[in-house]
Amino acid sequence: MRQDQTKSCCASPMIDSKLNISSTSLHILAMALMLCDHLWAMLLPAQEWLTCIGRIAFPVFAFMIVEGYLHTHDLRRYLLRMLVWALLSEVPFDLMYGGSIFYPYHQNVLWTFLLGLLLIRMIDQGRGRLRPVFSFLLSAGIVILGFVLGYVTMIDYYGVGVLTVLTFYFFRNRNWRNRICQFLCLYILNVKVLGGYYYEIRIFGFEAKIIQQGFALLSLIPIWLYHGRQGIHSKAFQYFCYAFYPAHMLALFIIREWILR
Repeated sequence: MRQDQTKSCCASPMIDSKLNISSTSLHILAMALMLCDHLWAMLLPAQEWLTCIGRIAFPVFAFMIVEGYLHTHDLRRYLLRMLVWALLSEVPFDLMYGGSIFYPYHQNVLWTFLLGLLLIRMIDQGRGRLRPVFSFLLSAGIVILGFVLGYVTMIDYYGVGVLTVLTFYFFRNRNWRNRICQFLCLYILNVKVLGGYYYEIRIFGFEAKIIQQGFALLSLIPIWLYHGRQGIHSKAFQYFCYAFYPAHMLALFIIREWILR
């Protein structure tokens, strides 16, 4: 799910290069964590730590999708590429999620990103044509629309997934105000909205709850360590990132079916 972007801005020389994560590193990290989550779902259900760290992957992907939108020089091509890979990923996703080549009750995550990108485009067009107050009302309406459509279309992460993409768009500047807003939005979406499953632990005689979906907040650490450095920029790596999504799901399904035999 590599973004199509032009040459990125150089990071500040005051930032230690060791703490300046590239977009390439973010993609590899997100893919590795997504694989952990799907390994838990398909092959290793007893290893719940895999799905806990897997919660980190989606917000990182959502952030990079927005970065792709902000830096692409050809939005139509970017959207078309997302559409093509969403279609190609649907059967592997259905096999992994529903156990059949056609499972209409849940759609793969690329549809979530595609819907998010289309809504961002609508917001941008409105901002260029409307007065600020009407632009704000339009943005608020699109947020509500995105949340509802996420559930109606049954895309991965539902309305919460769409709002996660919009969160990184609205609060995209790298300053402490936007980072606080990112944290608060992810907290509400992941802990308050999706936080139904939790672990009970005891610390010095006191009981505490750890929300499993709350691990998604840890995604902000690598996201905040990213300062626009691109890393590897080649067509081969770009298509590898897109192809990894359907390929690893198909591979996990085949392995599970082979084990069950």
